Amino acid sequence: MEKIVFTAVSRNYFNMPVWIAQHQRMFADEGLEVAIELYEGVDEVTNRLRDGRAQLAYGITEHVILDSEAGGFLEIIGGNVNRLPFSFVAGKSIKTFDDLRGKTVGVSSLDAGSSSLVMKLLAARGLEYPRDYKMRAVGPILTRWEMLKSGEIDAGLQGAPLNYMAVDQGFPSLCEPRDEVPFFQFTSLNVDQRWAAANDATIMKFMRAFVRAHQWFFANREGSVSVAMRETGITREYALRAWDEYTADQIFPRDGDANTAAVQALIEISSLIRAVPNRVKSTADGYINRSYVNAAREALPGHSTAKAS
Repeated sequence: MEKIVFTAVSRNYFNMPVWIAQHQRMFADEGLEVAIELYEGVDEVTNRLRDGRAQLAYGITEHVILDSEAGGFLEIIGGNVNRLPFSFVAGKSIKTFDDLRGKTVGVSSLDAGSSSLVMKLLAARGLEYPRDYKMRAVGPILTRWEMLKSGEIDAGLQGAPLNYMAVDQGFPSLCEPRDEVPFFQFTSLNVDQRWAAANDATIMKFMRAFVRAHQWFFANREGSVSVAMRETGITREYALRAWDEYTADQIFPRDGDANTAAVQALIEISSLIRAVPNRVKSTADGYINRSYVNAAREALPGHSTAKAS
Protein backbone atom coordinates (compact mmCIF):
# COMPACT_ATOMS: atom_id res chain seq x y z
CA MET A 1 0.00 0.00 0.00
CA GLU A 2 1.23 3.46 -0.88
CA LYS A 3 1.12 5.87 2.07
CA ILE A 4 0.13 9.53 1.84
CA VAL A 5 -0.97 12.16 4.35
CA PHE A 6 -4.20 14.11 4.02
CA THR A 7 -4.80 17.02 6.39
CA ALA A 8 -7.94 18.96 7.24
CA VAL A 9 -9.45 21.17 9.90
CA SER A 10 -10.94 19.64 13.05
CA ARG A 11 -13.77 17.08 13.16
CA ASN A 12 -15.92 19.16 10.82
CA TYR A 13 -18.72 17.69 8.74
CA PHE A 14 -16.72 19.22 5.84
CA ASN A 15 -14.51 16.12 5.96
CA MET A 16 -17.28 13.65 5.10
CA PRO A 17 -16.05 12.73 1.58
CA VAL A 18 -12.60 11.65 2.77
CA TRP A 19 -14.04 9.83 5.77
CA ILE A 20 -16.40 7.99 3.42
CA ALA A 21 -13.52 7.07 1.11
CA GLN A 22 -11.72 5.68 4.15
CA HIS A 23 -14.68 3.81 5.67
CA GLN A 24 -15.82 2.37 2.33
CA ARG A 25 -12.28 1.27 1.49
CA MET A 26 -12.22 3.38 -1.65
CA PHE A 27 -8.66 4.46 -0.91
CA ALA A 28 -7.69 0.86 -0.19
CA ASP A 29 -9.26 -0.18 -3.51
CA GLU A 30 -6.73 2.12 -5.17
CA GLY A 31 -3.79 0.76 -3.19
CA LEU A 32 -3.57 3.83 -0.97
CA GLU A 33 -3.13 4.06 2.77
CA VAL A 34 -4.28 7.59 3.60
CA ALA A 35 -3.46 9.01 7.02
CA ILE A 36 -6.08 11.67 7.78
CA GLU A 37 -4.59 14.27 10.13
CA LEU A 38 -6.87 16.90 11.68
CA TYR A 39 -5.74 20.21 13.17
CA GLU A 40 -7.65 22.96 14.92
CA GLY A 41 -5.88 25.80 13.15
CA VAL A 42 -6.67 26.59 9.51
CA ASP A 43 -3.17 28.01 9.05
CA GLU A 44 -1.62 24.77 10.29
CA VAL A 45 -3.37 22.80 7.55
CA THR A 46 -2.04 25.08 4.82
CA ASN A 47 1.46 25.18 6.32
CA ARG A 48 1.67 21.38 6.34
CA LEU A 49 0.62 21.23 2.72
CA ARG A 50 3.08 23.94 1.76
CA ASP A 51 6.10 22.36 3.48
CA GLY A 52 5.35 18.78 2.38
CA ARG A 53 4.30 17.25 5.68
CA ALA A 54 0.96 16.55 3.96
CA GLN A 55 0.38 15.73 0.32
CA LEU A 56 -3.28 16.80 0.03
CA ALA A 57 -5.59 18.93 2.13
CA TYR A 58 -9.06 20.27 2.67
CA GLY A 59 -7.95 23.82 3.22
CA ILE A 60 -9.16 27.40 3.13
CA THR A 61 -9.49 28.34 -0.53
CA GLU A 62 -8.39 31.89 0.14
CA HIS A 63 -5.03 30.54 1.32
CA VAL A 64 -4.47 29.02 -2.13
CA ILE A 65 -5.28 32.29 -3.86
CA LEU A 66 -2.99 34.32 -1.60
CA ASP A 67 -0.21 31.72 -1.94
CA SER A 68 -0.53 31.73 -5.73
CA GLU A 69 -0.43 35.50 -5.92
CA ALA A 70 2.70 35.49 -3.79
CA GLY A 71 4.44 33.13 -6.22
CA GLY A 72 3.67 29.91 -4.36
CA PHE A 73 2.72 26.51 -5.75
CA LEU A 74 -0.60 25.65 -4.14
CA GLU A 75 -3.57 24.96 -6.40
CA ILE A 76 -7.18 23.85 -6.17
CA ILE A 77 -7.84 20.44 -7.69
CA GLY A 78 -11.28 19.64 -6.29
CA GLY A 79 -14.24 21.00 -4.40
CA ASN A 80 -15.31 20.73 -0.80
CA VAL A 81 -17.58 23.36 0.72
CA ASN A 82 -18.73 25.00 -2.53
CA ARG A 83 -21.73 26.65 -0.90
CA LEU A 84 -21.95 28.06 2.62
CA PRO A 85 -23.38 25.66 5.23
CA PHE A 86 -23.35 28.34 7.94
CA SER A 87 -25.73 30.33 10.07
CA PHE A 88 -24.54 33.53 11.75
CA VAL A 89 -25.25 32.61 15.36
CA ALA A 90 -25.08 34.98 18.32
CA GLY A 91 -25.12 34.70 22.07
CA LYS A 92 -28.47 34.43 23.79
CA SER A 93 -28.45 38.09 24.86
CA ILE A 94 -27.96 39.27 21.26
CA LYS A 95 -31.25 39.80 19.44
CA THR A 96 -30.26 41.99 16.49
CA PHE A 97 -27.15 42.91 14.55
CA ASP A 98 -27.16 46.30 16.26
CA ASP A 99 -26.63 44.49 19.57
CA LEU A 100 -23.20 43.44 18.27
CA ARG A 101 -21.80 46.96 18.59
CA GLY A 102 -18.75 46.76 20.81
CA LYS A 103 -18.93 42.97 20.88
CA THR A 104 -16.54 40.25 19.65
CA VAL A 105 -17.13 38.01 16.65
CA GLY A 106 -15.14 34.78 16.48
CA VAL A 107 -13.58 33.85 13.13
CA SER A 108 -11.32 31.08 11.89
CA SER A 109 -8.51 33.45 10.94
CA LEU A 110 -8.03 37.20 10.62
CA ASP A 111 -6.05 36.69 7.42
CA ALA A 112 -8.35 34.39 5.46
CA GLY A 113 -11.43 32.23 5.62
CA SER A 114 -14.50 33.47 7.45
CA SER A 115 -13.29 36.97 8.35
CA SER A 116 -13.98 38.52 4.93
CA LEU A 117 -17.45 37.00 4.84
CA VAL A 118 -18.25 38.22 8.36
CA MET A 119 -17.17 41.73 7.42
CA LYS A 120 -19.39 41.71 4.34
CA LEU A 121 -22.41 40.46 6.27
CA LEU A 122 -22.03 43.04 9.01
CA ALA A 123 -21.22 45.89 6.63
CA ALA A 124 -24.54 45.24 4.91
CA ARG A 125 -26.17 45.95 8.30
CA GLY A 126 -24.24 49.18 8.90
CA LEU A 127 -21.53 47.70 11.13
CA GLU A 128 -17.96 48.49 10.12
CA TYR A 129 -14.81 46.76 11.35
CA PRO A 130 -13.00 47.70 13.55
CA ARG A 131 -15.11 50.75 14.41
CA ASP A 132 -18.19 48.88 15.58
CA TYR A 133 -17.04 45.43 16.66
CA LYS A 134 -13.99 43.28 17.27
CA MET A 135 -12.95 40.08 15.52
CA ARG A 136 -10.99 37.37 17.29
CA ALA A 137 -9.25 34.50 15.55
CA VAL A 138 -10.36 31.46 17.50
CA GLY A 139 -10.23 28.59 15.01
CA PRO A 140 -12.85 26.36 13.39
CA ILE A 141 -16.56 25.95 14.08
CA LEU A 142 -16.19 23.43 16.93
CA THR A 143 -14.06 25.92 18.86
CA ARG A 144 -16.39 28.79 18.00
CA TRP A 145 -19.33 26.80 19.33
CA GLU A 146 -17.62 26.12 22.65
CA MET A 147 -16.54 29.76 22.98
CA LEU A 148 -20.02 31.01 22.13
CA LYS A 149 -21.50 28.82 24.86
CA SER A 150 -18.93 30.04 27.38
CA GLY A 151 -19.42 33.69 26.43
CA GLU A 152 -15.84 34.18 25.24
CA ILE A 153 -17.22 35.39 21.89
CA ASP A 154 -20.55 37.04 21.16
CA ALA A 155 -21.22 35.67 17.67
CA GLY A 156 -19.74 33.67 14.81
CA LEU A 157 -20.50 31.51 11.82
CA GLN A 158 -21.71 28.06 12.85
CA GLY A 159 -21.80 25.27 10.30
CA ALA A 160 -24.32 22.46 9.96
CA PRO A 161 -25.09 20.64 12.15
CA LEU A 162 -23.73 22.84 14.97
CA ASN A 163 -26.01 25.66 13.84
CA TYR A 164 -29.04 23.41 14.40
CA MET A 165 -27.78 22.54 17.88
CA ALA A 166 -27.22 26.20 18.69
CA VAL A 167 -30.71 27.29 17.63
CA ASP A 168 -32.28 24.35 19.47
CA GLN A 169 -30.47 25.51 22.61
CA GLY A 170 -31.76 29.06 22.34
CA PHE A 171 -28.93 30.79 20.50
CA PRO A 172 -30.40 33.04 17.78
CA SER A 173 -29.42 32.86 14.13
CA LEU A 174 -29.22 36.45 12.93
CA CYS A 175 -28.95 35.53 9.24
CA GLU A 176 -28.35 32.69 6.81
CA PRO A 177 -25.35 33.73 4.69
CA ARG A 178 -26.21 31.39 1.80
CA ASP A 179 -29.33 33.47 1.17
CA GLU A 180 -27.09 36.47 0.44
CA VAL A 181 -24.06 34.75 -1.08
CA PRO A 182 -25.42 31.74 -3.04
CA PHE A 183 -21.97 30.41 -3.97
CA PHE A 184 -18.77 30.76 -1.95
CA GLN A 185 -15.78 28.41 -2.15
CA PHE A 186 -15.01 28.31 1.56
CA THR A 187 -12.79 25.23 1.45
CA SER A 188 -11.42 23.10 -1.37
CA LEU A 189 -9.21 20.12 -2.13
CA ASN A 190 -5.73 21.60 -2.41
CA VAL A 191 -2.28 20.35 -3.38
CA ASP A 192 1.22 21.58 -4.07
CA GLN A 193 1.37 21.45 -7.85
CA ARG A 194 5.02 20.37 -7.81
CA TRP A 195 4.21 17.26 -5.77
CA ALA A 196 1.16 16.54 -7.91
CA ALA A 197 3.13 16.79 -11.15
CA ALA A 198 5.79 14.44 -9.81
CA ASN A 199 3.25 11.94 -8.47
CA ASP A 200 0.65 11.78 -11.21
CA ALA A 201 -0.22 8.11 -10.70
CA THR A 202 -0.69 8.58 -6.95
CA ILE A 203 -2.90 11.61 -7.28
CA MET A 204 -5.05 9.87 -9.87
CA LYS A 205 -5.63 7.01 -7.44
CA PHE A 206 -6.69 9.51 -4.79
CA MET A 207 -8.95 11.40 -7.18
CA ARG A 208 -10.79 8.29 -8.36
CA ALA A 209 -11.61 7.46 -4.71
CA PHE A 210 -12.47 11.12 -4.08
CA VAL A 211 -15.00 11.25 -6.92
CA ARG A 212 -16.51 7.90 -5.89
CA ALA A 213 -16.92 9.18 -2.33
CA HIS A 214 -18.98 12.14 -3.48
CA GLN A 215 -21.21 9.90 -5.57
CA TRP A 216 -21.65 7.56 -2.60
CA PHE A 217 -22.47 10.43 -0.22
CA PHE A 218 -25.38 11.61 -2.37
CA ALA A 219 -26.69 8.07 -2.87
CA ASN A 220 -26.44 6.77 0.70
CA ARG A 221 -28.29 8.74 3.36
CA GLU A 222 -28.14 6.09 6.08
CA GLY A 223 -24.54 5.17 5.38
CA SER A 224 -23.49 8.82 5.45
CA VAL A 225 -25.35 9.35 8.71
CA SER A 226 -23.46 6.43 10.24
CA VAL A 227 -20.09 7.85 9.18
CA ALA A 228 -20.99 11.32 10.46
CA MET A 229 -22.05 10.00 13.84
CA ARG A 230 -18.88 7.97 14.22
CA GLU A 231 -16.43 10.65 13.09
CA THR A 232 -17.98 13.82 14.51
CA GLY A 233 -19.82 12.50 17.54
CA ILE A 234 -23.14 14.12 16.58
CA THR A 235 -26.46 12.41 17.21
CA ARG A 236 -28.49 10.70 14.53
CA GLU A 237 -31.04 13.53 14.46
CA TYR A 238 -28.42 16.13 13.60
CA ALA A 239 -26.56 13.84 11.20
CA LEU A 240 -29.79 13.36 9.25
CA ARG A 241 -30.46 17.10 9.14
CA ALA A 242 -26.92 17.81 7.96
CA TRP A 243 -27.11 15.22 5.16
CA ASP A 244 -30.47 16.58 4.03
CA GLU A 245 -29.14 20.12 3.80
CA TYR A 246 -25.85 19.21 2.16
CA THR A 247 -27.54 17.14 -0.52
CA ALA A 248 -30.57 19.37 -1.15
CA ASP A 249 -28.40 22.46 -1.70
CA GLN A 250 -25.36 20.58 -3.04
CA ILE A 251 -22.99 22.13 -0.53
CA PHE A 252 -20.63 19.33 -1.48
CA PRO A 253 -20.27 19.01 -5.26
CA ARG A 254 -21.79 15.89 -6.75
CA ASP A 255 -18.86 15.57 -9.15
CA GLY A 256 -16.08 16.43 -6.70
CA ASP A 257 -15.15 19.61 -8.58
CA ALA A 258 -14.60 23.15 -7.38
CA ASN A 259 -17.09 25.76 -8.54
CA THR A 260 -15.96 28.68 -10.69
CA ALA A 261 -18.73 31.01 -9.49
CA ALA A 262 -17.96 30.11 -5.87
CA VAL A 263 -14.24 30.86 -6.25
CA GLN A 264 -15.06 34.14 -7.99
CA ALA A 265 -17.38 35.14 -5.14
CA LEU A 266 -14.59 34.39 -2.67
CA ILE A 267 -12.14 36.55 -4.62
CA GLU A 268 -14.57 39.45 -4.81
CA ILE A 269 -15.56 39.35 -1.15
CA SER A 270 -11.96 38.94 -0.03
CA SER A 271 -10.88 41.88 -2.16
CA LEU A 272 -13.18 44.18 -0.19
CA ILE A 273 -10.80 43.94 2.77
CA ARG A 274 -7.54 42.55 1.38
CA ALA A 275 -5.93 44.16 -1.63
CA VAL A 276 -3.86 41.69 -3.63
CA PRO A 277 -1.33 43.76 -5.59
CA ASN A 278 -0.22 42.76 -9.07
CA ARG A 279 -2.85 40.09 -9.51
CA VAL A 280 -1.32 37.29 -11.57
CA LYS A 281 -4.47 35.38 -12.46
CA SER A 282 -7.39 37.34 -13.84
CA THR A 283 -10.16 34.75 -13.44
CA ALA A 284 -11.31 32.24 -10.84
CA ASP A 285 -10.53 29.35 -13.19
CA GLY A 286 -6.90 30.38 -13.11
CA TYR A 287 -6.58 28.97 -9.61
CA ILE A 288 -8.27 25.64 -10.42
CA ASN A 289 -6.55 22.68 -12.07
CA ARG A 290 -9.36 20.39 -13.20
CA SER A 291 -7.19 17.91 -15.07
CA TYR A 292 -7.14 15.38 -12.23
CA VAL A 293 -10.84 15.42 -11.35
CA ASN A 294 -11.81 15.31 -15.03
CA ALA A 295 -9.52 12.35 -15.68
CA ALA A 296 -10.82 10.57 -12.58
CA ARG A 297 -14.45 10.99 -13.66
CA GLU A 298 -13.61 9.79 -17.14
CA ALA A 299 -11.99 6.67 -15.71
CA LEU A 300 -15.00 5.73 -13.58
CA PRO A 301 -17.97 3.85 -15.08
CA GLY A 302 -21.09 5.93 -15.53
CA HIS A 303 -19.44 9.27 -14.87
CA SER A 304 -19.90 12.18 -17.24
CA THR A 305 -17.02 14.54 -17.88
CA ALA A 306 -19.42 17.45 -18.31
CA LYS A 307 -18.77 20.22 -15.80
CA ALA A 308 -21.43 22.54 -14.46
CA SER A 309 -19.81 25.67 -13.10
